[in-house]
Amino acid sequence: MNVLDFARAFFADGAHWQGYDGIPTRLAEHTRYTLQALGIATLIGLPVGLVTGHYRRGGTTLALIATAGRALPTFGLLVLLTMMLGFGMLPVMIPLVVLAVPPILVTTYEAVRSVDPSPVDAARGMGMRERDIMLRVELPEALPLILGGLRTAAVQIVSTATIAAYVSFGGLGRYIIDGLYQRDYEKVVGGATLVAGLALVTLGVFWAVGRFVVSPGVRRSA
Repeated sequence: MNVLDFARAFFADGAHWQGYDGIPTRLAEHTRYTLQALGIATLIGLPVGLVTGHYRRGGTTLALIATAGRALPTFGLLVLLTMMLGFGMLPVMIPLVVLAVPPILVTTYEAVRSVDPSPVDAARGMGMRERDIMLRVELPEALPLILGGLRTAAVQIVSTATIAAYVSFGGLGRYIIDGLYQRDYEKVVGGATLVAGLALVTLGVFWAVGRFVVSPGVRRSA
């Protein structure tokens, strides 16, 4: 059997569509892990990126943070945190958040820093406060690039959240881990296909969000 045959057999099996180990349940778990990690990473990276980009300071530090975050081995960090903190959601969330913060942080910084200074100077000349300039002038223009950073982080989380299965949690990684242990390659291929499909859906969602929240003028210039 080739990969397509394994995938076809996996999705054709009705047992994979119901119960606690069914595709809807595992998909919902994986999506929940992704949204939780992305939400936390956004709360950390987006404000810091906005402020540092607005004041154009800290670029070197942010680059070092991004390099360190990308260099950390996610699976090794998961194992280390599990040994230190025990089994639980916290050791799963920390590596995913560490993975997602750098693209959000650095992209937001660069997006705000690259905003055309003319409208910013005009807003400052009109007496707008720095916070209002950042939120009402810079943020709308920088939004396409910021969404690009969020999209990158989301796809990385979707692809990496399979590690939750290594520490007895659910998600789509459950099919891959259990399939390898049982030598059930239909499960392995099915789980990998679902992860890839969810990543593509994530790209589509961010494309739709961009079409909805970014103004047409900014979108054309971007």
